[in-house]
Amino acid sequence: MTAYFFVDTAVLTGRTLRHVTRSVDTVITTVITPVAMMLMFVYVFGGAIDTGSVSYVTYLLPGILLITIASGISYTAYRLFTDMKSGIFERFQSMPIARSGVLWAHVLTSLVANLISLVIVVDVALLMGFRTGAGVPQWLAVAGILFLFTLALTWIAVIAGLSAVSVEGAGAFAYPLIFLPFISSAFVPTETMAGPVRWFAEHQPVTSIVNTIRDLFAQRPVGDDIWTALLWCVGILVVAYGFAMAAYRRKIA
Repeated sequence: MTAYFFVDTAVLTGRTLRHVTRSVDTVITTVITPVAMMLMFVYVFGGAIDTGSVSYVTYLLPGILLITIASGISYTAYRLFTDMKSGIFERFQSMPIARSGVLWAHVLTSLVANLISLVIVVDVALLMGFRTGAGVPQWLAVAGILFLFTLALTWIAVIAGLSAVSVEGAGAFAYPLIFLPFISSAFVPTETMAGPVRWFAEHQPVTSIVNTIRDLFAQRPVGDDIWTALLWCVGILVVAYGFAMAAYRRKIA
């Protein structure tokens, strides 16, 4: 059965991608929310925040990209939960297909859907004045970090989709993840925050990821932030994958 893992996963990914294309409102929702935040922060609060010679839209875009991903993966949990409740998992178990392919199909669909959302958000930011002199290596590095971040959060979404007892619970788990960039360097410099809040902001995963992407866009040395960001992403990914597979094995036992 393992020999057919890639074929089975590709077929199942096609199935979940077709569900996404038939539910355009979910894609629009995951894009509209971060775009609305970007418009509000730039045109309402941006004038009151000092970011030096850098335009505010350029300053906050890394944080907006992370919010876009956090919004997108909530639908991964939702789609997985609805599959569980519809009985489709039981049908798949009775068929000669790789069992883990079902989960990987949802994970790959999440990566594709989030990629589309991120491209749209960057396009809107360009229209609003976002500018960068980053070359191909810097853009590839940004894409790699966002890929790892999306993959890590998607496996957290898999845990939520497998463990939730209601559809509301499956989607609501993402709220803390969406809120996390607000207590980081995403929107204001951490130096302006009160003591305990500043400590939390400077030691949580989002800040190192935001700082790394911001430095890459500005073509500055990334320093130790990139290693901290990678450690956070890989650490979350490994732990979330382990818990997700354990939850899946319990479900199909």
